[in-house]
Amino acid sequence: MSNIRISPRKLNLVAGLIRNQPAATAVATLTFSKRRIAQQVKKVLESAIANAENNHQLDVDRLVVARAEVGKSVVMRRFHARGRGRSAQIEKWFSHIKIVVAERSNELPPSVVSEAAAGEAA
Repeated sequence: MSNIRISPRKLNLVAGLIRNQPAATAVATLTFSKRRIAQQVKKVLESAIANAENNHQLDVDRLVVARAEVGKSVVMRRFHARGRGRSAQIEKWFSHIKIVVAERSNELPPSVVSEAAAGEAA
């Protein structure tokens, strides 16, 4: 989604909540988040899930948020009148967000496998 009216720094905080999460968990997290931008991010995530299901025939129950990228967009500049005839600049930042969902494999990650093997050996 392009040109969202929020700074990239604030949007990245919400995107960080859903990175590497299962899709259902990510939707639930965004649903109950108190941040204003969470509802727009939820719409983007639901769109990515629908695209994965309908266009790529992926299993919805096995989807995870593979990437949630946030980038800078345009900056709207305004001025604020100050004392003694001076002015100050106000910058209103816009952002982009890109969410990629992928199907989770049945295999465990290598770190989990090594920990499980170490636990069995002990």
